[in-house]
Amino acid sequence: MMTTTVRRTGTAVAAAAALMSVAACGGGNGGSTGSSGVDGSSGRGAVGTEAVAALRLVQKETGGAQSAKVEGTTVMGSTMSMEQSGAIDWSDGMTGALKITYTGGAMGDALKQSGGDGSMQARYLKDEYYANMGDAFAANVGGKHWIRYGYADLAELAGASGEVMKEQMQNSTPQQGVNALLASGDVKEVGQEDVRGVSTTHYSGTVDVAELTAKNSALDAGRLAAFKKQLDQLGITTETVDIWVDKDNLLVKKTEKGATKTGALNSTVFYSDYGTDVSVRKPAAGDTIDFKEMLEQQQGSTAGAS
Repeated sequence: MMTTTVRRTGTAVAAAAALMSVAACGGGNGGSTGSSGVDGSSGRGAVGTEAVAALRLVQKETGGAQSAKVEGTTVMGSTMSMEQSGAIDWSDGMTGALKITYTGGAMGDALKQSGGDGSMQARYLKDEYYANMGDAFAANVGGKHWIRYGYADLAELAGASGEVMKEQMQNSTPQQGVNALLASGDVKEVGQEDVRGVSTTHYSGTVDVAELTAKNSALDAGRLAAFKKQLDQLGITTETVDIWVDKDNLLVKKTEKGATKTGALNSTVFYSDYGTDVSVRKPAAGDTIDFKEMLEQQQGSTAGAS
């Protein structure tokens, strides 16, 4: 019984990771601003060419910085609430190491039911990520603490949303919020504000998640339609994206707000120490179980019980 609960917890971790990647509406290369966002002739809060040029500088400088420390919180209705901190590098795909603590919701409850304290260590590499689920998990899966999640495997299991998740995880960078605003055609400069003692310029806009994905994803029409259907089932339509930028055109803070069928989505991330050294290694093979292997064991035990 405990083993099944622990394995299901591992499955839920993967599902939550995929869901959060979709909800984060990463912006690809942000190549198109749309005419309504450039000439100021239409669209709520549309801005002129000067503001677009300013965001292009943010896109360039933040992207070129290649690494940073991150700290943030995410709440997704009754599904999950979590805190995260660590460092990421996007010089050659997204790599990094984060401490993630689930503070509430179904995800937090599931982790605690499996014997953990709701926290885990995550390591991100170009094609996969690893989650250390703690001693209670290891006691039920042959002493192995880490779960390996291959992005290709998650994409296969999750369908269209998994394909989007795979693209975003492999290309995730802090300037994705900037990309999203540039691509949305609906963005405005709010004004000057201090963020943790740093003077910043605040920008805000509304992003259509499905439309933005269609602009920047390599998915074909059929998979895009399936993705849109999955978004509809989750109740995800648009998000309000806000960014705060310092005098060096570096992203200092990003928030995303929206709605899902389980309640409000609210994400806040702070960025600092750009250019920090980030070194990430795979956990030891002997201390790692593959997510697909874990699912096959779960399915086998279920079939045997029936």
